[in-house]
Amino acid sequence: MAFTDAELAALKRAFASGTLRVSYEGKTVEYGNAEDLLRRIRVIEGEIAAGRGKALPVAGFAGFRRGDR
Repeated sequence: MAFTDAELAALKRAFASGTLRVSYEGKTVEYGNAEDLLRRIRVIEGEIAAGRGKALPVAGFAGFRRGDR
């Protein structure tokens, strides 16, 4: 599915303003909660970045173990 910058911008504006109803390109979508909206933003950001050949930063935790225990 092709996502647009306009869709992403509309989602970010809605999230920043605290609303769950988003309108863009003649479409209106209402999300159940802020987490759903943020998840959609992250998915679209990843798809757009992948389409442009850019990778999003990955966060993780380093683990350390002593060899003698």
